[in-house]
Amino acid sequence: MIYAISAFKRCYPHGLWIMLILMWSAASFAQDTVKERVYTNREDNEKCLKCHGSYKFNFQYEEKNFNFKMPSDYVIDTAAYAVSNHWNFKCIDCHTDEYLVAPHDQTLRFQSIASCMDCHGGDEVYAKYNFEKIEAEFQESVHSSRHSEDFSCWSCHDAHTYKINARNKNQEITKTVAYDNAICLSCHADYTKYQLIRDTINPNVIAKHDWLPNQLNHFQKVRCIECHTEVSDSTMVAHKVRTKKFAVKNCVECHSTNSMLLKTLFKFQVEESKKQKGFFNASMLTDLYVVGAYRNIYLNYASAGIFFMVLLALGVHIFFRIKRKF
Repeated sequence: MIYAISAFKRCYPHGLWIMLILMWSAASFAQDTVKERVYTNREDNEKCLKCHGSYKFNFQYEEKNFNFKMPSDYVIDTAAYAVSNHWNFKCIDCHTDEYLVAPHDQTLRFQSIASCMDCHGGDEVYAKYNFEKIEAEFQESVHSSRHSEDFSCWSCHDAHTYKINARNKNQEITKTVAYDNAICLSCHADYTKYQLIRDTINPNVIAKHDWLPNQLNHFQKVRCIECHTEVSDSTMVAHKVRTKKFAVKNCVECHSTNSMLLKTLFKFQVEESKKQKGFFNASMLTDLYVVGAYRNIYLNYASAGIFFMVLLALGVHIFFRIKRKF
């Protein structure tokens, strides 16, 4: 942990708080408890996790035991996997059964693995999630158009740890923000990972957002995708990430009664409220206070009326003072 923090400070000497946000996010989700689940594939997966659930692995060769360091990219966080969306999958549901032979043939790493759409596309069970629309949005995103050969769903959503947040009824918005932002920052605040798809220097996230007022508050209260994606009406979370040229910089987009956040960050709460009560009011957003989103048009009229009456009273007073003087 100390090494990770010091390494981050070398990259971003003024951005330690971003690292702290990532750490807080990881810690908060690590506390999630596994509800009553029956792990039907535990025995099969333990054969894989015996090695991939640890930072070292060993095997025998010519009656000798050898210990090797497991590359970090191949280490599975078993606690996070247990509460992920794919918690009850067999490893070989996505990976070829040739991996059952250990140590693995090195040529296997060049084989393609199952993609999200292999399971989620064209299936009536998942139709309500509009995966086809998500795929179409992703194909038009800057991530896909610029890095199509190196960028896929797995680049952001690790199949071993990813869990649904946007549709979680019991989760606080702040935790959803931290979790989703950690996905973006895992690359945009990590020099090593960023270099896997770009030859340029990783831009300093803080310096790039130095125009943003109350920068830390924005990073903690809204997701990166709120400003960097095109709003989607058909998907819960927009996936068309756009270039910085099209990033939202107009404060009124969010800080108004018709806040864009109602169609993005608070979209699930809005839809649930409409289903249960038939309407939605911005004052129901108790998790986060959004300046400008709570304005009431009648209070606006009332304040304008009071202001006008004050001006009228001052005008009448001045008029009679002048009249009496002459």
